[in-house]
Amino acid sequence: VSGSVIERIRSSALWVHAVLIGSVFWIIDAAWGWHYDGWMVKYLGYHDAYASGVIHAIAGGYALGVIMVLGPRIGKFASDGTPRDIPPHNPWLLTIGIFLIYTGFWGFYAACNVPLISPEAIGGEITGVTWTATNIYLAPTSLSAITFNFLMSLSGGLMAAYLVSKGDAFWTFSGGLAGVITASAGNDLYHPIQAMLVGAIGVVIVYNLHQWVERTFKLDDAVGAVAVHGYAGVVGLIIAGFMLWGAPASPFEGFATINPLGQTIGAVIMFFVLGFAPGWCVAKIQSAMGVLRIPEEVELQGLDFAEHHAYEDAKQDIIEADKAHLAIRIRT
Repeated sequence: VSGSVIERIRSSALWVHAVLIGSVFWIIDAAWGWHYDGWMVKYLGYHDAYASGVIHAIAGGYALGVIMVLGPRIGKFASDGTPRDIPPHNPWLLTIGIFLIYTGFWGFYAACNVPLISPEAIGGEITGVTWTATNIYLAPTSLSAITFNFLMSLSGGLMAAYLVSKGDAFWTFSGGLAGVITASAGNDLYHPIQAMLVGAIGVVIVYNLHQWVERTFKLDDAVGAVAVHGYAGVVGLIIAGFMLWGAPASPFEGFATINPLGQTIGAVIMFFVLGFAPGWCVAKIQSAMGVLRIPEEVELQGLDFAEHHAYEDAKQDIIEADKAHLAIRIRT
C-alpha cells in the first residue's frame, strides 16, 4: 500500500491504513482462510499455503481502493491522458531493495512451516501418521521442497517479465516477485516445473492488466504494487483451483477439497471484500475530511522537505553548493 500511494499521501493518513490492514483485515482473513480450522478452508476448499491471497491479494486490493480516491501524482498523465513513465531516482538501490524482498520472502516461506507436528498431538482428527514438518494447514511438507518451488517460481517470473517488458529492469525484477506471489497459493503441492510455469503465466497476465488499468482508468500505482501483489495474488488463487483440483485443502477429515469455485470465491473475498472495499471507504472518509492528500505545493516541493522537516538542511546544502560554484566562477 505504501508503495502505491507514495509521494502524495499524508503520513498521518497512511498510518491509519497501516493499522487497519495490519491489525484488522489481515487478522480476519488469516482466521478465515489461513488457519487449519478456518471456515473458508473447511467449506470452500480454500488453499493458500504461502499467502497469494491472505497477504498479497488483500494488500493489492486495499491499495487499489486508496489510489482510486487519492488520484495520480502531478505530471503522471499527459493532457491527452497518456501515462508518463516516472523512473526511480536510484535504480541501483531499487534493485538491491527488490533482491532483499526476495530474501525476506524466502524467510516468510520458511516461517510458514510448522517445524514438528504429529496427528496424535492434535487429537487424532487428521489422517496419516507422524510428520516432521507441515504447512500452515498442518499438511506434510518439507523446507527443501518449498525452497525449490520458491526459486522455480521466481525464475519463471523473472524470465517472463524480461520478455513482456522488453528488458525493463524495474518490471523484470518486480516480475520475479510477482512470479513467487502467483505460485505461492499452491507451492506446497506444485511440481517444480508447475511452479515455474505458474509464475511465468501469472506475470504475463498481471503486467498486461496493469498497463490496461493505467491507461483506461488513469490510476497511478507508483510501484506497480497493485499488479505485483494484488493481481498476482488473485491470478495465483484461481490457477491453483484448476491445477490442484481435487487435492486436499487440509488433512482434516470432512474438509472440502481444492476446487476452482472455492478458490475464485476466496480471491473475491480477499481482493474485494477485505481489501478494496475497506481501502476505498476509509480513503473516501479521509478525503472528505481533507486529511488524505498533501497540498499541491507540498507535492511539488517534496514530502521530505515539506512534511518530514528536511528542508532546512537541504537549503543549507544548496547555499553551500552555490557558494562553491560562485568561487569557481570567480577563479576562472
